[in-house]
Amino acid sequence: MITCYIKYEINPARIAEFEEYARMWIPLVEKFGGTHHGYYLPHESPNDLAVCLFSFPSLADYEVYRAKSMEDEDCQKAFRFAETMDCIRRYDRLFLRPVERQD
Repeated sequence: MITCYIKYEINPARIAEFEEYARMWIPLVEKFGGTHHGYYLPHESPNDLAVCLFSFPSLADYEVYRAKSMEDEDCQKAFRFAETMDCIRRYDRLFLRPVERQD
């Protein structure tokens, strides 16, 4: 399993718009076989930081999702929404693997 951790620098004046964008993506990741762990918005932290976590069985499965998302109408709608609303300034993607318990 591989988990994608996305750290967003968001526009603090557009948190509501970013939250709407986030709600669009949760079912889209799941539509393509991923498990969404949620978006996390600023609380007791910098007001321009948000994170997102979702997993796929492998990096190859993630790459299939990325390719399909570029052609999917609902995914493109979400991309356009974020651009139009100017709610995301930048983002960084990290890929993590879990430490498995050994008995």
